[in-house]
Amino acid sequence: MPDDVVLTEVRDGVAVITLNRPEARNAINHALGARLPEVVAELDARDDVAVMILTGADPAFCAGADLKELGSREGTGADALSVYDADGRLPYRGPFAPRTKLLIGAVNGPAITGGFELALNCDFLVASERARFADTHARVGILPGWGLTVLLCQSVGVRRARELSATGNYLSAEQALTWGLVNHVVPHEELLTFTRGIAAAIAGNNAEAVGELMRCYERVVNVTGDDAWDVEARVNFDWISRTYDPAVIAARRDAVVERGRSQNRG
Repeated sequence: MPDDVVLTEVRDGVAVITLNRPEARNAINHALGARLPEVVAELDARDDVAVMILTGADPAFCAGADLKELGSREGTGADALSVYDADGRLPYRGPFAPRTKLLIGAVNGPAITGGFELALNCDFLVASERARFADTHARVGILPGWGLTVLLCQSVGVRRARELSATGNYLSAEQALTWGLVNHVVPHEELLTFTRGIAAAIAGNNAEAVGELMRCYERVVNVTGDDAWDVEARVNFDWISRTYDPAVIAARRDAVVERGRSQNRG
């Protein structure tokens, strides 16, 4: 299986993962569908990686499933994407195994259908001005299997999610920002630099605390009301019981105060 369908670069605790089938707009063929989750798992396990960034080789982020390959291969689409087991079950939720480290999507161009799902499975998104989003599952005649109906509702609300999926219409980067799908929209040439800056800020924090916070968010968004408050309270109590050290807290506080002063001066 060729490794060059997914490129990686690790520097200063930040791993950049690049989907590398630009001639096919980074469409997910058998090789890419199998290699990408392996790469994410390998980087997640590395001690020298604190944060991961997922992007695509220009001009697209990901055009979704490689329909040309799906149409020419024998067997099913599930075989071609190499994500289902023999009984038709996913090995885990979404395209990636459970992670301990953040995955930021740097959406450099169109993120369509399965590519939209890859973006939604990132912890949050930074978009180039050239980014566009569309759920064309219904236009192609397939259904999502990587959590689009769950994650898109969480991102933009159920009514807007229904509209996007039912119409297959494209959402611009600026509209995605207005709807809360992406956190930032930046000039295309500045996308990775800007996203690396966010990743560096995350990498400068306590890695275990960041991981626990993200797991808490994941549990909270799947419950509502009093249950969500209870989840956060239990996570907080467990964290304090295991890690609380007044001396360490005091040292970190000084660093946090100085960082705030430097940012305000800027």
